[in-house]
Amino acid sequence: MKPQTFRIAPSILSADFSRLGDEVRAIEAAGADLVHFDVMDNHYVPNLTVGPMVCEAVRRCVGIPIDVHLMVRPVDRLVGDFAKAGANLITFHPEASDHIDRTLSLIREAGCKAGLVFNPATPLHYLDHVMDRLDMVLLMSVNPGFGGQSFIASTLPKIRAVRQRIDAHAAAGGQPIWLEVDGGIKIDNVAEVARAGADTFVAGSAVFGAPDPDGGYRGVISRFRKALESREGGGGKGKG
Repeated sequence: MKPQTFRIAPSILSADFSRLGDEVRAIEAAGADLVHFDVMDNHYVPNLTVGPMVCEAVRRCVGIPIDVHLMVRPVDRLVGDFAKAGANLITFHPEASDHIDRTLSLIREAGCKAGLVFNPATPLHYLDHVMDRLDMVLLMSVNPGFGGQSFIASTLPKIRAVRQRIDAHAAAGGQPIWLEVDGGIKIDNVAEVARAGADTFVAGSAVFGAPDPDGGYRGVISRFRKALESREGGGGKGKG
């Protein structure tokens, strides 16, 4: 069996915005696979963060992919702006789009990978007719809007359910789909989340808020990798 590919995606929501360029360059140098970029509009979620201009600035600082999570309503107007700003992957919440299929098509036509995001209480039926147009499914393991929240354990069976759908889709000849989890991911729970079926892990405060005292961001990302490798069946790093 091919070893599982794992990806670490530090979320800049927890970075020091007074020195954001240095922060994203540091996580790339430390071995991060993606930069996770949270976009909140104070409508869909009760917080306001950053837009395409900041994404464009981050793009100038790093070579790794930028993973843009749109917590906005409506969605479509911003897709082109973030694609032009350098996003590589754009995910959105299905209930925030009037036409899910059209939004997925807009993202792909703009040259980005596309994905759907599910809040803890959002049902998975939105996946039923769009698996062939997805590159990622992102499961929120906290309620979106703020960083630093605790992992919601009821997300674990949901991860397993999505993994079953992805594996069935792949077995039927479908394209690869990443399974990302965001919210409360720590070194002490990432292996359990991986065992449930996730392959991509968003970590905000666990990276930016708790760098290894000796190894900095490289140290904390290395500890995430070691925790993932310790899971049953092994694992490792990969950009695939």
